[in-house]
Amino acid sequence: MINEPVIKKEDFWKRIFFVSLGGLIYALAINIFIAPHKLLSGGIAGISLLAQYVSNIPSGYWMFILNIPVFILGLKKVDKDFIFFSIVGTITVSIFLLLTKNISQFLVVDDLVISTVFGAIVSGIGMGLVFRSRASQGGTDIIAVIIRNKNGAKMSTLYFLLNGVIVLLGVFATNLKLTLYTVILMYIKAVVIDKVIEGIDHKKIVIIVTEKENEISNMIMHQIGRGTTYLYGEGGYTGEKKKIIYCLLTTKELNNVKRLIEEIDPNALVSISEAEEINGKGFLKPAL
Repeated sequence: MINEPVIKKEDFWKRIFFVSLGGLIYALAINIFIAPHKLLSGGIAGISLLAQYVSNIPSGYWMFILNIPVFILGLKKVDKDFIFFSIVGTITVSIFLLLTKNISQFLVVDDLVISTVFGAIVSGIGMGLVFRSRASQGGTDIIAVIIRNKNGAKMSTLYFLLNGVIVLLGVFATNLKLTLYTVILMYIKAVVIDKVIEGIDHKKIVIIVTEKENEISNMIMHQIGRGTTYLYGEGGYTGEKKKIIYCLLTTKELNNVKRLIEEIDPNALVSISEAEEINGKGFLKPAL
């Protein structure tokens, strides 16, 4: 059973803005770098581009029409908050695709390699902003979220795998060379999407074993502004009882903490590991 979402007034318009901005960035990537070279994108957008290449009907129309049955499925499987903002994402990207469909006449990029790389980066940033706002642009994005909610897989991995069929169809609509460039584009885009969703400032789990645990703990709390937790351990050789400091930091905060630990206790043992996901006070809610 799907819990009913609560859309908070304070972040409603912020999410609308970033979903719309992501749609604009994505549409510009399609119409400047991808469509002029008959490269493909993933999901419904990729099918829409295929339809555009065959029918000459702008992809914005196709994207809106093809998303209708997907949203009907999503209403049954995904929370309404996500579906609402995904509808916003689909409508805005469809509109921006139509508004910018002739932009390549003014911004010409003839080089296929440059178009592939920058098309991937720019469209990945656009999609990442949408995902980071707990929304999508419809299509296979919604199917990917349904799967992710069940097994916790990365959005970028699911995006890449689900769109393999669309890439193969591209062989018939374009040619093998352009299809291979599309594979490169989609891989780069998947990496960029992950970077945008996770953010540049990664979260770290820090465990500190020190003789000056109170001083270091106070330093982290008062100078860095992060909470700490004591874990109680025992030395395997000495049998000495120890208080071990456990805390969560951003990469930027970690550099300051390491410098301050060095000043307080140069002999402290500091273990640092990557935090896959953090929920709670002081950290942003995960994108999806």
